[in-house]
Amino acid sequence: MPVVAVASQPLEFLGLLRHAGGARRLAWPVAYARELLLHGRRWFLAAHGPGPRLAAAAAEAALDRCGGRAIVLSTGFCGALDPSLRTGDIFAAREIFDASEGRRFPAAIPQTPQAFHQGRLWSQDRVAVSAREKSALRQQGADAVDMEAAAVAAEAARRNAGFYCIRVVSDPAAQTLPVDFNACRGPDGRFSNSRITFAALMHPNSLIPLVRFGRTCRRAALRLGEFLASCRF
Repeated sequence: MPVVAVASQPLEFLGLLRHAGGARRLAWPVAYARELLLHGRRWFLAAHGPGPRLAAAAAEAALDRCGGRAIVLSTGFCGALDPSLRTGDIFAAREIFDASEGRRFPAAIPQTPQAFHQGRLWSQDRVAVSAREKSALRQQGADAVDMEAAAVAAEAARRNAGFYCIRVVSDPAAQTLPVDFNACRGPDGRFSNSRITFAALMHPNSLIPLVRFGRTCRRAALRLGEFLASCRF
């Protein structure tokens, strides 16, 4: 079966694309869709924006166009809640907790020769911006936080599809992000580059940390792709 990988942003697929053959653009009703071949297996990549509503739309569209039979992978960046997790660490969720619905979804663990961390992922419709918020979520028993995994897991469960959740840490538990990305989301839920730029200009001390964070995310995406290319699902 093919792998349907759902992320928030195309950047999160950067590393994976470097390990695959030429990617083919797909005319799907999502912001970004590609088909590629990795180790002889077809992969379909879909990125439609942050949050559960957009992620659910991406997963539904991708699975509909794959005939419904596929392995489903929620992937991309995550924030660390466990203080032992570092930027660039790979995190495979054994369980996803849906913060809005109170549901729990199990996730399978891939086979790979590479080292990675396992644990519980908290999935919510907001960016965990501050170290204080991350600490509060850690008290709920979670090890990492994201915005899309629960919605993708719910769609996989609805179709009885195998589900994995593999993320790379973009920011450690003690780090407060340079801007409040929640205030930079537009009416459709997507991040607005103009709002992010305006927020940085309003707080000049955040400009350099924001640039550094962007570079960190790019390196993390490369690490994630290297890991995914080593996995057996």
